[in-house]
Amino acid sequence: MTMRKNPMAVLVPLVAVLTLFPATARSELDVGKIFQECEQCPEMVVVPSGHYPMGKPTHELGWAHDGYSVHPVRQVSIPEAFAVSRHEVTFAEWDACVAQGGCDAYRPDDMGWGRGHRPVINVSWTDAKAFVDWLGNKTGHPYRLLSESEWEYVARAGTLTAFHTGDRITTDEANFNGTYTYNGSSQGIFRKQTIEVGSFPANGYDLHDMHGNVSEWVEDCFQGGDSGTSSDGTARITGDCTGRVLRGGSWTSDPWFVRSANRVRSYIEVRNHNTGFRVARTLGP
Repeated sequence: MTMRKNPMAVLVPLVAVLTLFPATARSELDVGKIFQECEQCPEMVVVPSGHYPMGKPTHELGWAHDGYSVHPVRQVSIPEAFAVSRHEVTFAEWDACVAQGGCDAYRPDDMGWGRGHRPVINVSWTDAKAFVDWLGNKTGHPYRLLSESEWEYVARAGTLTAFHTGDRITTDEANFNGTYTYNGSSQGIFRKQTIEVGSFPANGYDLHDMHGNVSEWVEDCFQGGDSGTSSDGTARITGDCTGRVLRGGSWTSDPWFVRSANRVRSYIEVRNHNTGFRVARTLGP
């Protein structure tokens, strides 16, 4: 598999180096460093603390398509650096979990597209939590799903536009249904399936496929309208939690659904061929 690196991807003065990373590392000086805590574990990258305007302004093209998912812009602060998997969790990583007695021995259907470095699909929110539990037990470190506000923060990677690529996106930059265009973009292709993770350049935090490929489960319980997300980056885990939030859109999505601000609801036991997840890790002791 070839993972193409955008030379402008890391907007910090440090060079990212793949290494086994000390569990106590927490400093902002570590921002941009890549680590992997076991052979089967996801590659993680440290992202900085910061703040940003979460949500979608009404002038953003396509915002009305979200209907009940619309939420107003609000200021959110991410108080500490944390780590995020560079790619969506892959079939290889999931299958390692199953082989080692985790993930409830569930083997998701790959739809005949292949396993390996393609993102795992047909996994529910509950399934994603089982993987996180296995990863935490294996490494002894606090792995988890991202909160919704963390997800949008790292998807934007310092941008305020509809996508980290700007106010347009093409199928040379993400895997989505390119038969539809957005904001004057050129028409692209519709691959009709997932592709290997890391096939497109990373965003400014060295994260791949934040737009498209698979929709990603996050921790939060869904609430329509005002999203109810906290201002400090923590997950919303109150209210009706039978529905959780999916972010990022997928290979099936029209371009307005892969915007950084878009959010949709799905029930915790639903498995779908366009749904996967990525993981986060809290840093420090």
